[in-house]
Amino acid sequence: MIMQKLSRQWRKSDYDEDDKFTLPTRDDFRPIDSQEQEELVRSLEKVQTQQSLLWRAVFSGLLLCYVAFLLYSIYQQAYYPWELRYHAYFIYEVDAWTIIAADWAAILACLMTIKGLLHEANYCKRWLWSSCCIGMIVAVFWLHHMLRLARFRWDILWLPLGPLSGAGVCIYVDYLLTVSSEEVRKLRGYMYAYKAR
Repeated sequence: MIMQKLSRQWRKSDYDEDDKFTLPTRDDFRPIDSQEQEELVRSLEKVQTQQSLLWRAVFSGLLLCYVAFLLYSIYQQAYYPWELRYHAYFIYEVDAWTIIAADWAAILACLMTIKGLLHEANYCKRWLWSSCCIGMIVAVFWLHHMLRLARFRWDILWLPLGPLSGAGVCIYVDYLLTVSSEEVRKLRGYMYAYKAR
């Protein structure tokens, strides 16, 4: 009898201290009423919307930084040809304007990715997949010329993989955010009518 009393007191004091770190007990499995369900679902929708905006903005910002770098690269190649080391490797392989065109294609792929990522509509997903195709073309171009060099340069592997990996990562991020949004929508569909007495 004393052991049961001590056990109850211990559980109760332990539960009070670490309230947010404990699993629910049998008493916590009461159904929540309709208003509580609505508040819970609304708060989850709000959090999901904020997270979606945040992560879309973060990855779009990273791609914009890459676009700014590519614009600098184009400027350098146009006005001071072959001064950048990663372009100088191709001095005997490709003419300067072809490199500038490849950088413009990479910029186009990144901008299409940004447009597809920032707009959540289904038709905008085509922008993501189209940017992936353009990134593939840019990757094939750079890899072809990298393989023609006397020695393969691992330090410029970002040239072929930059736009393609940017598009691929953004497609994955968009997929995760869409799945999360659908899960919250499903949760709204699972709401039930209950009135607490």
